[in-house]
Amino acid sequence: MKKKLTLSIDSSLIAKGKLYAQKHKTSLSSLVEAYLKKLIVTSEIVEISPNVKSLSGVVKLPKNFNEKKGYQKYLESKYGK
Repeated sequence: MKKKLTLSIDSSLIAKGKLYAQKHKTSLSSLVEAYLKKLIVTSEIVEISPNVKSLSGVVKLPKNFNEKKGYQKYLESKYGK
């Protein structure tokens, strides 16, 4: 069920938000709702287990490593082109 909510936001920010929403074919209310949902989901992230934490940093990759290309190469080597 949707409910109305009154917010106090700087008028220039509201204007910019409305323009952004218009360009993305949505409403300012939808943008705020999506942002709040994202905040809630992000804050509910489960703590990483000690076993997984211990694996952090085990693999050293070059700074310019492209994960998508690396995964693509892996799949090509596994399944062929």
